[in-house]
Amino acid sequence: MRLSLKILFILIIQFLLLIPTLSTAESFTVTYVDDGDTIICENSDMTIRVRLAGIDAPETARDKKDEGQPFSREAKEVLKKLILDKVVDVKGYGLDDYNRLLAVISLNGRNINLEMVQQGMAEAYIGKPPSGFDIQPYKKAEKEARGVLSGIWSQGDKYIRPSKWRKTRPED
Repeated sequence: MRLSLKILFILIIQFLLLIPTLSTAESFTVTYVDDGDTIICENSDMTIRVRLAGIDAPETARDKKDEGQPFSREAKEVLKKLILDKVVDVKGYGLDDYNRLLAVISLNGRNINLEMVQQGMAEAYIGKPPSGFDIQPYKKAEKEARGVLSGIWSQGDKYIRPSKWRKTRPED
């Protein structure tokens, strides 16, 4: 009995790992925006949690009473206005450490990930990008948004990277 459960578990994990590595874009409806770089999408076959590849948006508060990082609420609202309840194309680049699909979200041919950086609502991701993902357009968009002090960049020297901000928060 134990062995068969183990085999079933392994098969399920293998199946789940194969599905989200979409090499071509598939259409999904965005049903929830968690923050400026994480969404939930669904189609007739599945529901997926997506982390927008190539960007890092300001961190929202874990406790709803707290404000979170400056511009976290604005980034979430901008992303909501762009894609909530809309059918988008999702192109996956594998899973992150939290089993979210790393993906580029497109709406009518517009790269939403890149648009978040262009609007100053996210920075280009500074870690290792997923295999096959080109981070250069995001770095260029960040440089341009910084140059005009758009969104998060309007904070000047007070700006703290989301990756650094996460390290300052107490654990749950």
